[in-house]
Amino acid sequence: MFSTSEIGIDLGTANILVYSKDKGIAINEPSVVAIDTVTKNVLAVGTEAKSMIGKTPGKIVAVRPLKDGVIADYDVTTEMLKQIMKKASKKLGFSIRKPTVVVCTPSGATSVERRAIHDAVKNAGAKIVHLIEEPVAAAIGADLPVDEPIANVIVDIGGGTTEVAIISFGGVVSCHSIRIGGDQLDEDIIGYVRKNYNLLIGERTAENIKMEIGYALVKHDELLMEVRGRDLVTGLPKTITLSSTEMQNSMRESLLHILEAIRATLEDCPPELSGDIVDRGVILTGGGALMKGMQEWLSEEIVVPVHLAPSPLESVAIGTGRSLQVIHKLQKVSK
Repeated sequence: MFSTSEIGIDLGTANILVYSKDKGIAINEPSVVAIDTVTKNVLAVGTEAKSMIGKTPGKIVAVRPLKDGVIADYDVTTEMLKQIMKKASKKLGFSIRKPTVVVCTPSGATSVERRAIHDAVKNAGAKIVHLIEEPVAAAIGADLPVDEPIANVIVDIGGGTTEVAIISFGGVVSCHSIRIGGDQLDEDIIGYVRKNYNLLIGERTAENIKMEIGYALVKHDELLMEVRGRDLVTGLPKTITLSSTEMQNSMRESLLHILEAIRATLEDCPPELSGDIVDRGVILTGGGALMKGMQEWLSEEIVVPVHLAPSPLESVAIGTGRSLQVIHKLQKVSK
């Protein structure tokens, strides 16, 4: 007889995390799948597949089956979930053949997109699937008292989406979800380098640039970084030096969109809750929260305190796992 266990899954555009109450974060791997295009077989999932991006022979492609926080390729996502749940069952030391799963969805997802996530998790071997909105999960994971009648403002800057929500009494009072996140910032950097230096760089290089010298829109001591790519004129490898100020300029527009979403959400806030926001401020989670200067820039722009969640990258996963205790309050069960 297999024990039915409960796990939380953060099905992110950039990373997929599995959380269990006893072991904490059991799996944290990139949402990447390597596929043989001839046989359609899945060759690798997660870290192993990510290391193949841009480096594989023609018949093997490394794909990211999630786009903007929702499923872009249903079959590949289901296969990825099966593999991840298999890894999780080994890690957790007991069989989770039929686990109860809480999985998060972007608050801006359509009913069709939600259904696709629900069905993919179910087909990957879950017994019961609960869906929870990503900002609510992020708030629970950041230790906010979501079920109390006070305003908790959460800004979750993920890979595919940025979710801004005001949560009170266990529900979302006001929220904005925009399909701009870490991936878009990488695209901005790739576009900038291509346009200004005639140099082609890959996704992984762009991500490294963002992490090393990416800065939110604040004054800072300039950082430099050497970058290698392919010269679009000669077709040969070439090295250039980029500065953090250039990277700020390349990402400016996307960062301003994120700020706009935060402002719009705060403007929609009921007056009764506005006082709480001034006192308690805004909590940042997600990978984008770790960008240099992000906290400082946002608190200057919106003039309320901005705090970083205890573990920004893991907040949503921890929240999905913890929400099992309060799921009946937060969401109707989706069978």
